[in-house]
Amino acid sequence: QVQLVESGGGLVQPGGSLRLSCAASGSMVSINTMGWYRQAPGKQRELVASITVDGSTNYADSVKGRVTISRDNSKNTLYLQMNSLKPEDTAVYYCNADLVRYSGVIRVRNRYWGQGTQVTVSS
Repeated sequence: QVQLVESGGGLVQPGGSLRLSCAASGSMVSINTMGWYRQAPGKQRELVASITVDGSTNYADSVKGRVTISRDNSKNTLYLQMNSLKPEDTAVYYCNADLVRYSGVIRVRNRYWGQGTQVTVSS
């Protein structure tokens, strides 16, 4: 099985910073695109940022210039550095990975989600 485990969420004041991490583990062959999504109460889940295996990045307009996504392929870990946080950044942040895993001797490609980590920006 594959697991994605997020960490690093918490309560921060407006203007503050947080760094989220997402560690992937299990019987993986390869990890393709990884991304961070967020879901605020009463709203749909939305993409925050994504990164391909070769490091190409994509950001939502609402976070451009304030957020940096990165990954360490040797550790199967994804990061999200968030600066100048605003109250509207408050949400549960989810890690997502498009990866290939072993199912017996067969390789299966699928998207996996972490359990989410709460980020609250408030004074």
